[in-house]
Amino acid sequence: MSNKPQLLTTEDFMVPARDPGIEIFVRNKRPADMRAFHPERTVLFVHGATYPAHTTFDLPIEGRSWMDYIAARGYDVYLLDLRGYGKSTRPPEMAQSSDANPPIVRTETAVKDIAAAVDFILARRNIPKLVLLGWSWGTFSAPTYTIAHPDKVARLALYAPIWIGQTGRLAHADYGRMPAYRTVTREQASARWLNGVPEHEKAALIPPGVFDAWVRATWATDAEGAQQNPPVIRAPNGVMADVAATWWVGKPYYDPAKIAVPVLLVTAAWDSDVPPSMARALLPLLVNAPSKRLVELPQGTHSVMMETCRFALFDAVQTFLDEGGE
Repeated sequence: MSNKPQLLTTEDFMVPARDPGIEIFVRNKRPADMRAFHPERTVLFVHGATYPAHTTFDLPIEGRSWMDYIAARGYDVYLLDLRGYGKSTRPPEMAQSSDANPPIVRTETAVKDIAAAVDFILARRNIPKLVLLGWSWGTFSAPTYTIAHPDKVARLALYAPIWIGQTGRLAHADYGRMPAYRTVTREQASARWLNGVPEHEKAALIPPGVFDAWVRATWATDAEGAQQNPPVIRAPNGVMADVAATWWVGKPYYDPAKIAVPVLLVTAAWDSDVPPSMARALLPLLVNAPSKRLVELPQGTHSVMMETCRFALFDAVQTFLDEGGE
């Protein structure tokens, strides 16, 4: 492939959700000269429990984001912010006190938002299916969608795949009285990011300026949270309620035997939220996937896509994508 920079086109959309009054933010990046669209070369990013997709997958680091990286290789790439996140509609409960309502945006709601985005993309490109790329919470919302709509998913790539296991900060949270949403400060985000990283590796983990750029982009998506002191980003707690009711009491949220598309699992050595042992346990359960692969990165955390060693993740996922597009 030529080293000449690929000119990309970016478009943003607000897609109606399956529920009235809710719109889902969807971003598309693709080569400017792309005229033909194919299922195996159409990718949708699905984000995790706390942060929106567009400030993570499309955060420029040294001039390009992960979204740019994939698009520049001849892909039609999309991301969505689920309701309650990023540029998508905030549910009305987020205008109230956090303890006024039970946890909002459960995984079943996230799957409905994924469905709305997928149907928008398939209709727009006149293709029957696409590739899903999930991270963290997206590693059980995307498989759940895939099982429900096997005709609309060509391949499934999962980074930091969650499986049964008591571990990390989630296992020790108090689930007794869970509010509708939670708040996260910059300091809490930093501590979580570095948790589990060997002390001598911390200084070089994140490229210079990237954490600050990510914080600015992410926290700016929540105007109400930004007015608090210290500023916070608010995140729906529906996923936390689902985690408490399933994974951490030994119940899988979905049945991996029902996945019948090629699957890639990627995990990183210093991920204290979703340790590599989970991906290792999940892999043999994918008994009906026509192909399956586990890539274990020797460095990196839960947020490796924004770290110095991010290209190991990019390359592992790109190899998987390219195999489908050959």
